Amino acid sequence: MLYFRGHCPTFQSLTLKLSTFVGALWPQPLHVNGRERFRAALGAAIGIALTAWLCLWFVGSGATSPWLVAPIGASAVLIFAVPSSPLAQPWAVIGGNTLSALIGALCAMLIPDPAWAGAAAVGVAIGVMFALRCLHPPGGAAALLAAMAGVDLHFVLFPVLANCVLIVAAGMFYNAMTGRRYPHVAAAPKSAPGTEPNTRFTTADLNAALEHYNQVVDVNRDELETLLRHAEAAAFQRNFGDLRCADIMARDVQTANFGTPLDQAWSVMQKRRIKALPVVDRVGRIVGIVTVADFMRHAGMDKPRGIHGRLRRLVTPSGRVHSEKPEVIGQIMTTHVRKLTVDRHLTELVPLFADGGHHHIPIVDHDDKLAGIITQTDLVKALYGATHL
Repeated sequence: MLYFRGHCPTFQSLTLKLSTFVGALWPQPLHVNGRERFRAALGAAIGIALTAWLCLWFVGSGATSPWLVAPIGASAVLIFAVPSSPLAQPWAVIGGNTLSALIGALCAMLIPDPAWAGAAAVGVAIGVMFALRCLHPPGGAAALLAAMAGVDLHFVLFPVLANCVLIVAAGMFYNAMTGRRYPHVAAAPKSAPGTEPNTRFTTADLNAALEHYNQVVDVNRDELETLLRHAEAAAFQRNFGDLRCADIMARDVQTANFGTPLDQAWSVMQKRRIKALPVVDRVGRIVGIVTVADFMRHAGMDKPRGIHGRLRRLVTPSGRVHSEKPEVIGQIMTTHVRKLTVDRHLTELVPLFADGGHHHIPIVDHDDKLAGIITQTDLVKALYGATHL
């Protein structure tokens, strides 16, 4: 029997399926701290208390007609615990509950059997809520309550509509006072769709994924996008966060100073096949950087014809004491240099190379002296190595 259990594929398959089924029934953990849980619970209690008190005051303490409906308790859970949910927004609460109650009342009038009336009311209510973009789970309860109880149309206005308006008003005030957006208005995009920087997906990609999923997602769309971008950033930090500039920089850096002749600097760059020379002062602090692009710009690269001749004349010393053309590195270098310290995380280099237009980033020590340099190639090699460990 033991042999059968350990080696029978059918038994192992059944065990795996049973384990998966049981695991699916087990509730997933909620990533919400105690402070947020208390905030939601207190808000729901306050909202229900205010709604009940105002409605009871309106009808009078001796009234026998209903003044508070049970679905409002479910609405309070959504409004105060998940205020960013599309199912919790004001139109969803007011429209979903009120229209569903109206449908329930009409079904009770048209269908004598309470069971069939309740079933029809819930089904029709869901269809109407979808069509009018006010899908709200407690709306199903409101439709069933109205159909089973056989209420009249006055019940729809009071207490259902009145309860909804009051609980929504309480939610607006309480969520605003506790730092939650409600109603949850979608944040304006920071850039045009499809042009978001430093991410592996765009707004258009997310839209396509939601259309392919084709199910109601109980998360506001902009909140979902924000969560995905935070997850992507966290994954990037986890993979590359321990790498620092000192780990990948080239330490043997060819440098120049302000007075280095152009022909000497150009010759060094050609022989060593480098595209940038940091320019340092006497103590090794960076005062500028000169690149191949600087040489080409001063040679008139906007006019391609004859560029080689003009470049040759640029780097050839004039031999004069006073010359109109540049003679030394300091006259053509870029003085605004983007640099990082040796202990900065590698992740900080990505936006500089991706969006800043930089190709070489000098790295300095804590005394602001040149310690190394990182190129785009160095970064790509480091990222490739980190993802293939």
